[in-house]
Amino acid sequence: MLNIVDISKTFNPGTVNEKTALSHLSLHLQPGDFASIIGSNGAGKSTLLNAIAGSFYVDTGSIALDGKDITFTPDHKRSKLIGRLFQDPLRGTAPSMTIEENMALAYLRTAEGKAPFSRITKKDKEFFAEKLKLLGMGLEDRMRQPVGLLSGGQRQALTLLMATLVTPKLLLLDEHTAALDPGTAEKVLELTHSIIAKHHITCLMVTHNMKQALELGNRTLMMADGQIVLDVSGQERAGMTVDDLLRRFKAGTGYDLDNDRILLSD
Repeated sequence: MLNIVDISKTFNPGTVNEKTALSHLSLHLQPGDFASIIGSNGAGKSTLLNAIAGSFYVDTGSIALDGKDITFTPDHKRSKLIGRLFQDPLRGTAPSMTIEENMALAYLRTAEGKAPFSRITKKDKEFFAEKLKLLGMGLEDRMRQPVGLLSGGQRQALTLLMATLVTPKLLLLDEHTAALDPGTAEKVLELTHSIIAKHHITCLMVTHNMKQALELGNRTLMMADGQIVLDVSGQERAGMTVDDLLRRFKAGTGYDLDNDRILLSD
Protein backbone atom coordinates (compact mmCIF):
# COMPACT_ATOMS: atom_id res chain seq x y z
CA MET A 1 0.00 0.00 0.00
CA LEU A 2 2.56 2.59 1.17
CA ASN A 3 6.15 1.64 0.47
CA ILE A 4 8.93 4.02 1.51
CA VAL A 5 12.46 2.88 0.70
CA ASP A 6 15.62 4.50 2.11
CA ILE A 7 14.51 8.13 1.95
CA SER A 8 16.69 10.99 3.20
CA LYS A 9 16.19 14.74 3.34
CA THR A 10 18.66 17.45 4.34
CA PHE A 11 17.52 21.06 4.53
CA ASN A 12 19.92 23.96 3.85
CA PRO A 13 22.82 21.70 2.83
CA GLY A 14 26.28 23.23 2.97
CA THR A 15 25.23 26.07 5.29
CA VAL A 16 25.45 26.65 9.03
CA ASN A 17 21.74 25.80 9.16
CA GLU A 18 22.17 22.37 7.59
CA LYS A 19 19.74 19.89 9.12
CA THR A 20 19.28 16.23 8.23
CA ALA A 21 15.57 15.69 8.92
CA LEU A 22 15.16 12.19 7.45
CA SER A 23 17.98 9.66 7.33
CA HIS A 24 17.71 6.44 5.28
CA LEU A 25 14.15 5.83 6.48
CA SER A 26 12.13 2.88 5.20
CA LEU A 27 8.51 1.99 6.01
CA HIS A 28 5.88 -0.32 4.60
CA LEU A 29 2.17 -0.08 5.42
CA GLN A 30 -0.30 -2.78 4.47
CA PRO A 31 -3.82 -1.79 3.31
CA GLY A 32 -5.87 -0.87 6.37
CA ASP A 33 -2.87 -0.31 8.66
CA PHE A 34 -3.39 2.46 11.23
CA ALA A 35 0.04 3.42 12.58
CA SER A 36 0.69 6.01 15.28
CA ILE A 37 4.02 7.86 15.20
CA ILE A 38 5.62 9.23 18.35
CA GLY A 39 8.94 10.88 19.09
CA SER A 40 10.38 14.02 20.63
CA ASN A 41 10.41 17.40 18.88
CA GLY A 42 12.73 17.36 15.90
CA ALA A 43 12.58 13.58 15.49
CA GLY A 44 11.23 13.93 11.94
CA LYS A 45 7.57 12.99 12.42
CA SER A 46 5.97 15.90 10.56
CA THR A 47 8.81 15.90 8.03
CA LEU A 48 7.95 12.30 7.16
CA LEU A 49 4.31 13.26 6.57
CA ASN A 50 5.43 16.24 4.47
CA ALA A 51 7.62 13.95 2.35
CA ILE A 52 4.71 11.57 1.76
CA ALA A 53 2.33 14.44 0.93
CA GLY A 54 4.81 15.98 -1.51
CA SER A 55 5.52 19.23 0.35
CA PHE A 56 9.09 18.70 -0.87
CA TYR A 57 10.98 16.05 -2.82
CA VAL A 58 13.30 13.73 -0.91
CA ASP A 59 17.04 13.79 -1.70
CA THR A 60 17.34 10.02 -2.02
CA GLY A 61 15.09 6.98 -1.90
CA SER A 62 11.58 6.36 -3.21
CA ILE A 63 7.94 6.61 -2.15
CA ALA A 64 5.24 4.42 -3.71
CA LEU A 65 1.52 4.46 -2.99
CA ASP A 66 -0.75 1.62 -4.03
CA GLY A 67 1.95 0.32 -6.38
CA LYS A 68 2.57 3.69 -8.07
CA ASP A 69 5.85 5.58 -7.65
CA ILE A 70 4.98 9.08 -6.40
CA THR A 71 8.50 10.17 -5.42
CA PHE A 72 8.43 13.08 -7.85
CA THR A 73 4.66 13.54 -8.19
CA PRO A 74 3.62 17.16 -7.35
CA ASP A 75 1.72 17.66 -4.11
CA HIS A 76 -1.50 18.83 -5.84
CA LYS A 77 -1.66 15.52 -7.71
CA ARG A 78 -0.92 13.50 -4.57
CA SER A 79 -3.81 15.29 -2.81
CA LYS A 80 -6.24 13.33 -4.98
CA LEU A 81 -4.99 10.18 -3.26
CA ILE A 82 -3.93 11.45 0.16
CA GLY A 83 -6.10 13.11 2.80
CA ARG A 84 -4.43 15.23 5.47
CA LEU A 85 -5.22 17.03 8.72
CA PHE A 86 -2.92 19.45 10.53
CA GLN A 87 -2.62 20.50 14.16
CA ASP A 88 -4.04 23.95 13.39
CA PRO A 89 -7.80 23.67 12.66
CA LEU A 90 -7.53 26.82 10.51
CA ARG A 91 -5.32 25.14 7.91
CA GLY A 92 -7.82 22.68 6.51
CA THR A 93 -10.65 24.99 5.45
CA ALA A 94 -11.33 28.34 3.75
CA PRO A 95 -12.94 30.53 6.47
CA SER A 96 -14.70 33.01 4.19
CA MET A 97 -16.40 30.24 2.21
CA THR A 98 -19.48 28.36 3.39
CA ILE A 99 -19.49 24.80 4.73
CA GLU A 100 -21.14 23.70 1.49
CA GLU A 101 -18.52 25.47 -0.65
CA ASN A 102 -15.65 23.95 1.33
CA MET A 103 -17.11 20.49 0.92
CA ALA A 104 -17.66 21.10 -2.79
CA LEU A 105 -13.99 22.02 -3.25
CA ALA A 106 -12.86 18.85 -1.45
CA TYR A 107 -15.30 16.72 -3.43
CA LEU A 108 -14.40 18.14 -6.85
CA ARG A 109 -10.67 17.78 -6.10
CA THR A 110 -10.89 14.09 -5.25
CA ALA A 111 -13.98 12.59 -6.87
CA GLU A 112 -13.33 10.41 -9.91
CA GLY A 113 -14.69 11.94 -13.10
CA LYS A 114 -15.35 15.36 -11.56
CA ALA A 115 -13.69 18.37 -13.20
CA PRO A 116 -12.38 21.09 -10.80
CA PHE A 117 -15.01 23.58 -11.95
CA SER A 118 -17.96 21.23 -12.31
CA ARG A 119 -21.37 22.33 -11.10
CA ILE A 120 -22.46 20.90 -7.76
CA THR A 121 -25.81 19.21 -8.20
CA LYS A 122 -28.74 18.94 -5.81
CA LYS A 123 -27.80 15.29 -5.33
CA ASP A 124 -24.26 16.32 -4.35
CA LYS A 125 -25.63 18.75 -1.76
CA GLU A 126 -27.84 16.04 -0.29
CA PHE A 127 -24.75 13.83 -0.11
CA PHE A 128 -22.87 16.56 1.79
CA ALA A 129 -25.75 16.96 4.24
CA GLU A 130 -25.88 13.20 4.89
CA LYS A 131 -22.16 13.16 5.64
CA LEU A 132 -22.37 16.21 7.91
CA LYS A 133 -25.17 14.62 9.88
CA LEU A 134 -22.83 11.78 10.83
CA LEU A 135 -20.70 14.26 12.79
CA GLY A 136 -23.54 14.87 15.22
CA MET A 137 -22.78 18.60 15.41
CA GLY A 138 -25.79 20.02 13.57
CA LEU A 139 -23.63 21.31 10.71
CA GLU A 140 -26.02 19.86 8.15
CA ASP A 141 -28.40 22.70 9.11
CA ARG A 142 -25.68 25.35 8.71
CA MET A 143 -24.33 24.50 5.27
CA ARG A 144 -24.60 28.10 4.01
CA GLN A 145 -22.76 29.62 6.96
CA PRO A 146 -19.09 30.67 6.61
CA VAL A 147 -16.68 28.15 8.08
CA GLY A 148 -14.99 31.00 9.97
CA LEU A 149 -17.96 31.05 12.35
CA LEU A 150 -17.30 27.48 13.52
CA SER A 151 -15.37 26.50 16.63
CA GLY A 152 -11.95 24.86 16.34
CA GLY A 153 -13.40 21.44 17.04
CA GLN A 154 -16.16 21.87 14.47
CA ARG A 155 -13.63 22.99 11.85
CA GLN A 156 -11.36 20.05 12.57
CA ALA A 157 -14.28 17.62 12.36
CA LEU A 158 -15.31 19.25 9.06
CA THR A 159 -11.74 18.98 7.76
CA LEU A 160 -11.69 15.29 8.69
CA LEU A 161 -14.92 14.80 6.79
CA MET A 162 -13.59 16.71 3.77
CA ALA A 163 -10.37 14.66 3.76
CA THR A 164 -12.39 11.44 3.65
CA LEU A 165 -15.40 12.59 1.60
CA VAL A 166 -14.00 10.45 -1.19
CA THR A 167 -12.13 7.62 0.52
CA PRO A 168 -8.39 8.40 0.18
CA LYS A 169 -5.69 5.82 -0.43
CA LEU A 170 -3.91 7.20 2.64
CA LEU A 171 -4.86 9.53 5.50
CA LEU A 172 -2.17 11.62 7.24
CA LEU A 173 -3.00 13.05 10.68
CA ASP A 174 -0.44 15.47 12.10
CA GLU A 175 -1.37 15.93 15.77
CA HIS A 176 -4.86 16.84 14.58
CA THR A 177 -6.36 17.07 18.08
CA ALA A 178 -3.45 18.79 19.87
CA ALA A 179 -4.92 22.31 19.59
CA LEU A 180 -8.38 21.28 20.87
CA ASP A 181 -9.71 21.18 24.42
CA PRO A 182 -9.78 17.66 25.95
CA GLY A 183 -13.51 17.07 25.45
CA THR A 184 -13.50 18.23 21.83
CA ALA A 185 -10.28 16.32 21.14
CA GLU A 186 -11.90 13.13 22.39
CA LYS A 187 -14.92 13.70 20.14
CA VAL A 188 -12.72 14.28 17.07
CA LEU A 189 -10.67 11.17 17.91
CA GLU A 190 -13.85 9.10 18.14
CA LEU A 191 -14.93 10.42 14.74
CA THR A 192 -11.47 9.66 13.36
CA HIS A 193 -11.54 6.08 14.58
CA SER A 194 -15.10 5.57 13.32
CA ILE A 195 -14.42 6.92 9.80
CA ILE A 196 -11.13 5.01 9.44
CA ALA A 197 -12.69 1.75 10.61
CA LYS A 198 -15.81 2.13 8.45
CA HIS A 199 -13.89 2.78 5.24
CA HIS A 200 -10.84 0.64 6.05
CA ILE A 201 -8.53 3.62 5.43
CA THR A 202 -4.77 3.24 5.69
CA CYS A 203 -3.58 5.89 8.14
CA LEU A 204 -0.45 7.46 9.65
CA MET A 205 -1.09 9.56 12.76
CA VAL A 206 1.50 11.71 14.53
CA THR A 207 0.80 12.16 18.23
CA HIS A 208 2.66 13.29 21.36
CA ASN A 209 0.44 11.15 23.56
CA MET A 210 2.17 7.83 24.19
CA LYS A 211 -0.85 6.21 25.80
CA GLN A 212 -2.96 7.15 22.80
CA ALA A 213 -0.28 5.81 20.46
CA LEU A 214 -0.57 2.38 22.08
CA GLU A 215 -4.37 2.33 22.09
CA LEU A 216 -5.27 3.62 18.63
CA GLY A 217 -4.67 1.66 15.46
CA ASN A 218 -2.66 -1.53 15.06
CA ARG A 219 0.96 -0.28 14.96
CA THR A 220 3.10 2.10 16.98
CA LEU A 221 6.19 3.67 15.42
CA MET A 222 8.79 5.69 17.30
CA MET A 223 11.14 8.11 15.55
CA ALA A 224 14.48 9.66 16.52
CA ASP A 225 17.03 11.54 14.42
CA GLY A 226 14.99 11.16 11.25
CA GLN A 227 14.71 7.40 11.51
CA ILE A 228 12.13 4.88 12.68
CA VAL A 229 13.79 3.27 15.69
CA LEU A 230 10.89 1.17 16.94
CA ASP A 231 7.95 -0.51 15.20
CA VAL A 232 5.63 -2.62 17.35
CA SER A 233 2.38 -4.37 16.52
CA GLY A 234 0.33 -7.48 17.29
CA GLN A 235 0.69 -9.27 20.62
CA GLU A 236 3.90 -7.40 21.45
CA ARG A 237 2.03 -4.10 21.26
CA ALA A 238 -1.15 -5.37 22.94
CA GLY A 239 0.65 -6.03 26.21
CA MET A 240 2.88 -2.96 26.13
CA THR A 241 2.65 -0.07 28.61
CA VAL A 242 4.03 3.45 28.29
CA ASP A 243 6.88 2.47 30.63
CA ASP A 244 7.65 -0.53 28.41
CA LEU A 245 7.74 1.75 25.39
CA LEU A 246 10.11 4.16 27.10
CA ARG A 247 12.44 1.35 28.12
CA ARG A 248 12.47 -0.10 24.60
CA PHE A 249 13.19 3.33 23.16
CA LYS A 250 16.07 3.98 25.55
CA ALA A 251 17.56 0.53 24.97
CA GLY A 252 17.48 1.03 21.21
CA THR A 253 18.70 4.64 21.03
CA GLY A 254 20.35 5.53 24.31
CA TYR A 255 17.96 8.45 24.69
CA ASP A 256 15.96 9.01 27.86
CA LEU A 257 12.53 10.58 27.40
CA ASP A 258 11.40 10.46 31.04
CA ASN A 259 11.46 14.25 31.35
CA ASP A 260 9.52 14.90 28.14
CA ARG A 261 6.18 15.97 29.62
CA ILE A 262 4.43 16.22 26.28
CA LEU A 263 5.25 12.63 25.35
CA LEU A 264 4.09 11.34 28.72
CA SER A 265 0.83 13.31 28.88
CA ASP A 266 -2.48 11.46 29.09
